[in-house]
Amino acid sequence: MSSKENRMMGSASSARGIFIKPEPEELHAVPSSESTRHNSKKSTPAPTVKAEPIESKPVLSDRGTTAPSNITLDSQHNFSSAPDVKKFKQEPVLPHEQRVHEPMLYELHDSADNISYTPEAALQAGLGMVKTLKAGINKLELGSKLRKDVWLREIDNLLSQGAPTTMIAVCGATGAGKSSILNAILDDNIVPTSGMRACTAVVTEIAYHAAPTIDADVSFLSEAEWRAELAVLLDDLVDEDGNLKRTTDLRSDSGVAWHKVHAVYPSIAQEQLIHLTVDQILARDKNIVNVLGTTKKISAKNSTIFAQEIAKYIDSKDQKRGGKKDKTKVPDNSLMSILTKDKNKETKKKDHGPALWPLIRQVNVRCNAQALSTGAILVDLPGVADANAARNSIAKDYMKKCNCIWILAPITRAVDDKTARDLLGEAFKLQLMSTYDAHTITFIASKCDDISCSEVIPALGIEDDPELEEIEGRIEQYKEETADFKKKKTTAESSMKAIDKQLKDVRAFLAEYEQHKMALENGETFTPRLTTTAYKKAQSAGKKRKNTRRGKSGSPKRHKHFGDDDDDDDFEMDDIDDYLNDDIHVDDDDERSYDEDDDDDDDADEEEEGDSDGEENTPDESEENVTVEVLQEKIGDAKEAIKVEREQLNNARKARKDAVDALSNLKKKTTKAQRDKNAFCSLKRSEFSRDVLKEDFRVGLKDLDDAAAEERNPDSFDPTHNLRNYDDIDLPVFTCSSRDYVRITGQVKGDGDPSCFSNLEDTGIPSLREWCHKLTISSRSRAAKQFHTHLKTFANSVRVYVDGIGDVTIADRESLREKWESTPQGGEGMYDDEDDDEDEDMPHWHGIMSRALTDARLFSMNNQSSLKVDARGEPIGVTPRLVKEFGIHVEKSVSDLQDLFRDGLEDKCRVGAANAAEDAVQHVDEFAASMHWATYRATLRRHGSWRRDLNVELVTPFTRNIASSWSTLFESDLFASLSDAIMTCINKLIADVEASAAAGLKDHVHAQSSVSQEEARHALVQTMEVVKEALGKEQKEISRCLAPHVQNELTDGYNLALQERGSGSVARQKAIFHNYVDGHKHDAFDGGAEVLMGRLSTAAETIGKALKESLRELAEKIEVSLAVLWEGTQDVPNQIRARLQIMQSVSKLLDQLDMWSKAAEKASAAS
Repeated sequence: MSSKENRMMGSASSARGIFIKPEPEELHAVPSSESTRHNSKKSTPAPTVKAEPIESKPVLSDRGTTAPSNITLDSQHNFSSAPDVKKFKQEPVLPHEQRVHEPMLYELHDSADNISYTPEAALQAGLGMVKTLKAGINKLELGSKLRKDVWLREIDNLLSQGAPTTMIAVCGATGAGKSSILNAILDDNIVPTSGMRACTAVVTEIAYHAAPTIDADVSFLSEAEWRAELAVLLDDLVDEDGNLKRTTDLRSDSGVAWHKVHAVYPSIAQEQLIHLTVDQILARDKNIVNVLGTTKKISAKNSTIFAQEIAKYIDSKDQKRGGKKDKTKVPDNSLMSILTKDKNKETKKKDHGPALWPLIRQVNVRCNAQALSTGAILVDLPGVADANAARNSIAKDYMKKCNCIWILAPITRAVDDKTARDLLGEAFKLQLMSTYDAHTITFIASKCDDISCSEVIPALGIEDDPELEEIEGRIEQYKEETADFKKKKTTAESSMKAIDKQLKDVRAFLAEYEQHKMALENGETFTPRLTTTAYKKAQSAGKKRKNTRRGKSGSPKRHKHFGDDDDDDDFEMDDIDDYLNDDIHVDDDDERSYDEDDDDDDDADEEEEGDSDGEENTPDESEENVTVEVLQEKIGDAKEAIKVEREQLNNARKARKDAVDALSNLKKKTTKAQRDKNAFCSLKRSEFSRDVLKEDFRVGLKDLDDAAAEERNPDSFDPTHNLRNYDDIDLPVFTCSSRDYVRITGQVKGDGDPSCFSNLEDTGIPSLREWCHKLTISSRSRAAKQFHTHLKTFANSVRVYVDGIGDVTIADRESLREKWESTPQGGEGMYDDEDDDEDEDMPHWHGIMSRALTDARLFSMNNQSSLKVDARGEPIGVTPRLVKEFGIHVEKSVSDLQDLFRDGLEDKCRVGAANAAEDAVQHVDEFAASMHWATYRATLRRHGSWRRDLNVELVTPFTRNIASSWSTLFESDLFASLSDAIMTCINKLIADVEASAAAGLKDHVHAQSSVSQEEARHALVQTMEVVKEALGKEQKEISRCLAPHVQNELTDGYNLALQERGSGSVARQKAIFHNYVDGHKHDAFDGGAEVLMGRLSTAAETIGKALKESLRELAEKIEVSLAVLWEGTQDVPNQIRARLQIMQSVSKLLDQLDMWSKAAEKASAAS
């Protein structure tokens, strides 16, 4: 340590109250014949004072040399003063006994049993370990620039490895319920469902992110793409005479075209539109031109806000029908009228502004949905054919690169749905070029809550099912109980009505009695009305009815007049009693008696009016015999009667409430029982549909295989021979009800109760969400395992370098360095590639190959630097030698690969082209005859790709003929011989290094050779896996290049046919295109074979260039691994401490990796 460094360190330590003594001028090593590693069990420090558990005593572990006696570390990693050190004996202290705290960026576990293993958790822990390791390496001063470059590259590669993604394409016809199913899977209303055509015509990719917000990127068509679409749309609007077609039918091509153009340019009328060119239309609104080619970003904190934001771009409702009319009528000359008019103008202007949904190219959504947390990416593909070629191209690209395909159809027509069958047919074709993968295709039957039990039960023959009988028995029982309680409710309501009427009458009597009494007490005259009427009615009734009470004349129920004497008074009160006693029991007779009483009341009134001078006592006569005492008694009786009536009314109300509660409970039970019946029938239908769909898939796949086999070799074709084991093919089928799921979970407010299912599992959504996770498990587990293996290999490499190789003489080291080091010490790098423009030939591979393949020059390959050369000027050392040998083998591998392509596919391609050419004309005629003339013209305008793709159908005989050979070729291990040759080169070089080592280095070189070989083997396996994956993606892309080539070859024919107008033009169009195909078929399909073979040859060359770059990195890595034999480490105190810290960190890291490995094995066994 220099005096300057000592002063700087001293000043830093002084701030903590620590003094550092000057460093001795020399360090005296303790002689050792073996490295400290080998003597770790024999050397044990024996301090005279017990040290704290967290104290550390750094040593030069790789040299067997103790640290300076005046330096040590306290518990806080601070330098301590020399007097504390004198208490310890000057003996070597081993690295594993040192304890230095370093920041931990991952969780430490005591055992594998404490780890809840998931691939995501393993990757997360691994990333923490890498960051911890990086922090330690940054403290090391690496003498070799090459080592620094290679290690940084390794760290960057590790840190850039995230969880793999699994892309799932979701296909289905419009109205199949794709958006609803996706929202149910995501557990939020994220996917737009309101757009009539925008949501089905725009590719929407939904991926996961950890942020709480919902983000989206809305990308718009370029100006060139919108120009091309406008040209097609204008053609769809005009007939062959130049007149405007009918645009009211949105299912027609002209209706769709007008809906789109009018949405973007609402100010252009239909009559104007047909006379405008594309350039004139674009010039009408420069704001639209400014939007084209841009990307709008949206970020919302919840789905409600997100829906409002995204609706600005994708809402495709008709603007004319979107707003509500203002029905408020205000005088024309009022201020409110003026304000309202202004407001309406603004609203109208806003509502009729341009819509952007036809301009959208693609929508990328990112949300925090648990279903996507394991790497699944859902892609909602267009449900109908779209006029825009760019969107169609995007959808086809997704179909090419997606890992899985989900096909949706409503369960009511899932078995025989044409769109579903067409999609399955497309999925079948995807299987032509590869073996069947059980995870590739999934069928989802949606809308399972749409059920009619009366149709399903006889159709499935489940009338006698015990479970169904039990449910129907419950429903019948509830119906009977409901009828009983309805009767009880009616009876209680009738009683309440009668009692309530009685209470009103008695209260009226009571009020009159009290008024009468008050009048008597005040000496005032009082003329009773109710009691007089009652008396008269009683007298009248006495004449008509037989007296049955104490010999008195009559006993009517509703007397309102009372007699003069005591007998009359008794009669009157008895009459109230009769009134009460007779009316509180209500039955049909009582109801009739009420009607009779009403008639009696009317008769009494008539008698009162017309016979006022009759036999009966007059009111005045009755009043003279009424006393205060009598009225007081009547008041008491009336109050008692009211009390009784109230009690009876409460009883009747309680009876009614009990009946209503029982009916409500029965309604719930009946609803649940009916829901159970719906669920039972739906589940039975789902079970039947699953079996049928699975069998249809097996049959369809066999038909496709047989057709391809017959075309390949008709003479030897045997239909009884199965090309696959079809019994093992089990199409995953899910039956789901998104509507009932969101109702049960309350995801959508105000949508009512579920109509079919009562629990979430029966809706099928939880199972589909779990399937989403399962589809990613294999790739996630494989990625986690590869990551940990890579990290373990790299950590061991770091440990070996830091630990050193023990006691080796400088001469022996320098001897190896002179022979095998590629660059002089202090050199900045290796060398540039000999071809500076290689990258120009590899545009496609930059999107496929990993950083390990494409970013090779970011480190040591970037800059031209001085290299060690021999007498002839040739570069010497490990890396140049390996690079040269690797290059020879790569070139041979590329040549062999091209030969394999020619031998395995060239003849098949030639025969396939001949087959396609032979069938082309007939197929073109059948294609034209199978559709309406307007659809045929629309297909011509779109160069064969519309609701059906004629180009794809034309090349089907071609692809069928090469399918088997293609699959066999690309499923073989095309790089096995290259891997063997590369390992042979590596082993030969390591053997030469070992042979060139001095006697004192032999054992060390042999030990390090094993480490280097293991590192090389792991790196080579990784490289080959990446290359195979890249070639697999490229061959898929190449296998689908035929249809675009044929479309390009037939473009002139499409355009030529479209030029025909007028009477008979349809027939002439068909004839012209027929003749054009007949004249150009051989050129089109033979040219397609040449294009296919040419692209395969180019792919092989590109693979070779990528391999050279990757293997050059491997050569550097091997040199760095071997360089530990001739490189030494610095012995300054801060480097001693850094090495000690990183040794401890690597030790912990390796222990944790072992635990994670065991936890992964347990998790795999449990599953």
